[in-house]
Amino acid sequence: MQEARTWRELLGQIISDPKEKQHLIDTLNVTPITFTRWVGGESDPRPQNLRQLINALPQRYQEQMRQLVKEERGVAEIVAAPQEVTLKTIPAEFYARVLVARASTTENLRFWSTSHLILQQAIGQLDPERHGMSIWVVRCMPPSGPYKKVRSLRESVGLGTPPWVGNLEQNAMFLGAESLAGNVVTLCRPGIIQNLDKEHNLMPASRVEHEKSTAIYPILYAGKIAGVLLVSSTQIDYFLSQSRTDLVQQYADLVALAFEPEDFYAPEEIALCVMPSHHQQKEHFSRFRQMVAETMMRAATRNKPVNNQQADMLVWQRLEEELLQIPARKVISLDVETNNQN
Repeated sequence: MQEARTWRELLGQIISDPKEKQHLIDTLNVTPITFTRWVGGESDPRPQNLRQLINALPQRYQEQMRQLVKEERGVAEIVAAPQEVTLKTIPAEFYARVLVARASTTENLRFWSTSHLILQQAIGQLDPERHGMSIWVVRCMPPSGPYKKVRSLRESVGLGTPPWVGNLEQNAMFLGAESLAGNVVTLCRPGIIQNLDKEHNLMPASRVEHEKSTAIYPILYAGKIAGVLLVSSTQIDYFLSQSRTDLVQQYADLVALAFEPEDFYAPEEIALCVMPSHHQQKEHFSRFRQMVAETMMRAATRNKPVNNQQADMLVWQRLEEELLQIPARKVISLDVETNNQN
């Protein structure tokens, strides 16, 4: 490979590899034509995008890219910018965007599109240097069981920066009383763990790979709760900054607009149960898409067609019931074992 003389030339060489190009497109959430314009000098990346680009490159290119950027007049200060939250509050114009999106989106897409719009803005503001963050809207499952209570939570809309994938929804799982999110829903107050390696015994926590610290804020409306905004970082003590946790709180308040009033539940309607580990849940979720397709086909043959969103919920409810039986079966088997020994 010929030695690049500018950062644009280096970028052009890197994205000549289709795999590297697709990785950067997914990570930076930009279009292929944007890269073409950057390489050709037709446009300049915003400072935040340029810093994100450097951090998203393979390790072997990062230092060279930093040096080449420094040599280009007018952008040297970008590399040296402090790695901190760029804004302490959500931009006022973004609130207007959310309100317009909510008003103009059809009912069946409103929750997902509004949540996704908010998470895109949140992750860009909370992790501008792409140290590694996942952010989820976790919502209460509809009441079920003999007492018609909310028995679990489900990860619903999620985005990530490396080492997490960009779209986390394919990895969505249940959370219950064993999780910090469950604790936050039960108590209706935030939960923050600065170092999961040290503090994991101090409060409930259902930990995932790469997660070192987490901040979870309830999504509230009129004294009721719909779920939580769950933010995880690869960095220890990432949520020590008051401005950063204030920002998470603001986004939790804003994402409440994605929900309908009936999605919020009073504290007495919630009785979370223990859910199996993510590892155990994966076996049950391996056929999720197939189960959704089968549910839609069965409904159609009965002349009671359901759309994809409705079929999704029916499968989630079926899986919830299956998974809630696992801890119960374990307790029963342990009791039988103990009685046999006696």
